[in-house]
Amino acid sequence: MTKVVLAGANGHGRHHLGNLRRLAERGVVELAGICDVRPVEVDFCVPLQSPDLAALVDKTGAEITIICTPIHTHADLAVAALRAGSHVLLEKPPAPSPEEHRRIAAAVAATGLACQVGFQSLGSAAVPALRELIASGALGAVRGIGGAGAWERPAAYFTRSAWAGRRRLNGVDVVDGALTNPFAHAAATALALTGSGVTSIETELYHANPIESDDTSCLRVRLDDGTTITIAVSLCAAERHEPYLVVHGDQGRATLVYTEDRLRVEHADGSVTTTVYERTDLLENLIDHVRTGAELLVPLERTESFTRVLDAVRLAPEPQPIPERYQVAERDAAGEVVRRVLPGVAELTARSADELALYSELGAPWSRVSLRVGGTEVAAYETRPGLPATDSPRPYLHAVRTLGGAEVTEVRPEDHVHHLGVSVAISDLGGVNFWGGRTYVKDQGPTWLDDHGTQRHRAFTRLADDGFTEELEWTGPDGRPVAREERVVTARPLGEAWALDFAFTLTNLTGAPVEVNSSATKGRAGAGYGGFFWRAPGTSADRVTLPGGEEDVHGSRERWVALSGTGPGGRDWTLVFVQDDGDAWFVRNAEYPGVGQALAWDRPLLVEDTLTRRVVTVVADGRLSREEAASLAAQV
Repeated sequence: MTKVVLAGANGHGRHHLGNLRRLAERGVVELAGICDVRPVEVDFCVPLQSPDLAALVDKTGAEITIICTPIHTHADLAVAALRAGSHVLLEKPPAPSPEEHRRIAAAVAATGLACQVGFQSLGSAAVPALRELIASGALGAVRGIGGAGAWERPAAYFTRSAWAGRRRLNGVDVVDGALTNPFAHAAATALALTGSGVTSIETELYHANPIESDDTSCLRVRLDDGTTITIAVSLCAAERHEPYLVVHGDQGRATLVYTEDRLRVEHADGSVTTTVYERTDLLENLIDHVRTGAELLVPLERTESFTRVLDAVRLAPEPQPIPERYQVAERDAAGEVVRRVLPGVAELTARSADELALYSELGAPWSRVSLRVGGTEVAAYETRPGLPATDSPRPYLHAVRTLGGAEVTEVRPEDHVHHLGVSVAISDLGGVNFWGGRTYVKDQGPTWLDDHGTQRHRAFTRLADDGFTEELEWTGPDGRPVAREERVVTARPLGEAWALDFAFTLTNLTGAPVEVNSSATKGRAGAGYGGFFWRAPGTSADRVTLPGGEEDVHGSRERWVALSGTGPGGRDWTLVFVQDDGDAWFVRNAEYPGVGQALAWDRPLLVEDTLTRRVVTVVADGRLSREEAASLAAQV
């Protein structure tokens, strides 16, 4: 019999104990030891128990070690077992990062021992059958593979252990989430169907439960042969729906329910065939490999693409909270939430698999961030702008409107495509263009330079109908961090109008004082723009500024300025901008309508540590008089 040690016998480890019992009764294996932080009762043998895996392998002489522990412990334990002389069956996912994956691979190479990864779905004969079907051309040209999975999970699932529902624990990456743990087989199986390399990965991560990681998420993987893979999953369905993959060919379609090893093929002639395949147990396959040299079904090197997917999830912005208005919270008699359901999420995952689309592209309402005042949506917020580098990509508010419905922002207008609704934009922060477009060069004028930076959304630390607190990272064109930002945005009612309170704090990350410059500080008089900036619709008519004309308010340091216009359908609107920081106002009206701060109006602004600014904008229907605008400004 093959001596086996099990590391991690609780949780999913109970599944392995059951399998070891089955194989022990057949005389195939002997469970020689258990490595766990807690004693474990085993009713079919009396294994040696120890929290020291290497010592346990050495003492028992185990040929195979099964590792079923938290993800962030995999590399250390796998390397320890290999160096102690044991082959390894490593639960999925194999490692929390490519670096840890490579560390295990190096130990495999150094010891000459085997490491099988526990993606059980890849033990199914359905996988090579579908792979052969694709390669034969029976489905025609394959444009993509879609995956969908929707399960129900109680609130207790996310508190079952210290690492459950966590992205990191005590400073160490854990990367537990719907895509990387319960539905990891979906991505791993889809990748196993192709022999192509990964060129790019997009992720959308959300959570309905009050956890750190994702419970509802999707991703898109683009391969170097042009194939697209999408996976959409959720742990917030009303009931369990078996996960599946669907291969889209121009001559047919194949659907693999990988939990049931069932493959359904729709042929070009309209016929349909369904086959249920056998599945090989991965521990038995590893034993066979050790005894006879049989080919491993899931060797570590074949899971490298999946680890890249996991790494994309690890490095992605923090999962976005799903507002409670989109959930159904089931409670017990004491009023405690025992389960959260997203109505229609199973149908949404199916649409994703069918259309190869992400949740945001399918219009999932909870994929959007919006602001509401008294139940009325007054703005949307874009955290993932798909913009060219020359626009200096950054999150922005758009579709901002009055309570009466008049739209008062514009995004990417023809006159300045890098104007993005309401955002923070600085033309020169430490030599990096965070404004977009051409950079003003002294004695040369506007010039195209490879100096555009990017503001990346990292996390919402607060997200509610009335606003959010956001963490952003400002990076240069080379990816180096320039600044970290905390942005606090709040929408609140103000009589018959509403006010947008927009504050930001930039923290200098360069290690030295950094300058804020503008075109004006480089020689272009009056072009001191940089900071909070609001682009109003260029299509608006009869625009006026207050308390004076453009030439009066541009460069002024009054507490407030206002801009009015008439939109489509004759809808009048007024914006009253208020600040207490004493910056000059940058105002445009005749050329285009826009108002913002001028942090560096006529001289550079030096930032040693932090820079904090706040602008409150009153958004009102109608054309306000100077007195009316001043009255509203006094109220904020």
